[in-house]
Amino acid sequence: MTPTGLDSESIVVIGAGFGGLSAACHLADAGADVTVVERRDHLGGVAGRIERDGFRFDTGPSWYLMPDVFERFFGRFGREPSDYYSLTRLDPNYRVFWKDGDSAAVPADRAGQRALFASYESGADDALDAYLSDAAAAYEVAMEEFVYERRPRVRDWFDPSLLRAARGLPLLGSMDDHVADYFEHPKLRQLVEYTLVFLGGSPYNTPALYSLMSHVDYTLGVHYPTGGMASVVDGVARLARDLGVTFETRTPVTGLEPTADGLTVTTTAGQRTVDRVVSNAPPSYTERELLPAGRGDRDPDYWASRTYAPSAFVLYLGVEGDLPALSHHTLVLPTDWRSHFESIFDRPSWPSDPSYYVNVPSRTDDGVAPDGHSTVVVLVPIAPGLDDGPDQRARFREAVLDDLAAHTGVDLRDRIVVERSACVTEFASMGYPQGTALGLAHTLGQTGPFRPSQRSAAVTGLYYTGSFTDPGIGVPMCLISGAHVADAVRADVGVDAEAGVRSLVPF
Repeated sequence: MTPTGLDSESIVVIGAGFGGLSAACHLADAGADVTVVERRDHLGGVAGRIERDGFRFDTGPSWYLMPDVFERFFGRFGREPSDYYSLTRLDPNYRVFWKDGDSAAVPADRAGQRALFASYESGADDALDAYLSDAAAAYEVAMEEFVYERRPRVRDWFDPSLLRAARGLPLLGSMDDHVADYFEHPKLRQLVEYTLVFLGGSPYNTPALYSLMSHVDYTLGVHYPTGGMASVVDGVARLARDLGVTFETRTPVTGLEPTADGLTVTTTAGQRTVDRVVSNAPPSYTERELLPAGRGDRDPDYWASRTYAPSAFVLYLGVEGDLPALSHHTLVLPTDWRSHFESIFDRPSWPSDPSYYVNVPSRTDDGVAPDGHSTVVVLVPIAPGLDDGPDQRARFREAVLDDLAAHTGVDLRDRIVVERSACVTEFASMGYPQGTALGLAHTLGQTGPFRPSQRSAAVTGLYYTGSFTDPGIGVPMCLISGAHVADAVRADVGVDAEAGVRSLVPF
């Protein structure tokens, strides 16, 4: 049954990232009058697109993982992802070039994955089966009990039924320690740990519970939406419009004032007073730049002390010719990547021997590059807060292109016809603290109820969604975050106040 009960509520959503779009869909479907205000001329937030001279680049996320979450999201509204975009399952999932001259393609099928692992370590094929079986169990419990089920308070995590369900899960210890119980070869550890970058963490500071990401990669598979992730943004926005959401782009919000009648939202187009506001902007930005001084939930020292996910040095390159040596997704890794993670989390500095990611969507999609050309995105995770002045960026660009040529055999330097870049400065300009590209890292102290809640404790009627809140970083998590917001609003209004997010997702 379609949720009802918010038909008297007027709600403004600040920011049209995936979290804001999801919240808008859920709230509008529940009957609210929803307007999304976005300061840019396009929707999607970080998940934007660049179009130039026939090239199309995703500016943000480019991996379509956890297809079950997208199916569940659209299914809530009686739709399917295929109603809005088409998917291709990639095979191989990705290719890895190690800097000792070795390389490997990770197949999409289990038999191929087993053979790959066995080629590096005797018995690693059976160890992979055991590891992925445990990862699948962790995924099922974590998603149903920790992610879809909204548990905003620490005491909610001591529910006896939850403790029974979580028995045996690797809740404590680092991911690297957990993986070492299954594999000795360092390259195999890298193959099951690299997805932690999507969570903004490292194998050394991320809880072992996130071994569940290997189930996402190896079992659920890696997919590609035709047209890139921006086509998913278009699909969710189209759904929102179908549900009655109004969009106002090129409309920066400049102020947010709590009043006796609700909240007054000031934009460059004027003022309006609404019952509730959902901010898809980072909570620290909302508190510092939008709310009156002293009205936020947390003081500046709190935000300064957080562990942020990496920023990124990103090159968007349109190049002449094909790139057969590179897969749709390619990783270039040192055999020992610890120093790169240390340069992000322990001793912030530009990495001297970087690990990085190369995305070539034109290997799968002819529509993202002109004939005879390739679309390439090179992304290097770096510490947030680094000085990224023009000289530093120019030096690092040369170092990365040199490294790519040396270790993959692909020299792009004389083939580039279109080029853009992004780094700490660009992400900071979007309000992201210290120029993080992702949000709060998923350290043990910033997981679950230790992340900012969807509901502001200081300002009645103010809510948060997106990668800085629970459940966390990544497009799927942001979609779920939007459902959590709608659940919190419905509870505050008194509609299905005892219902959890499952009331919003009929599965």
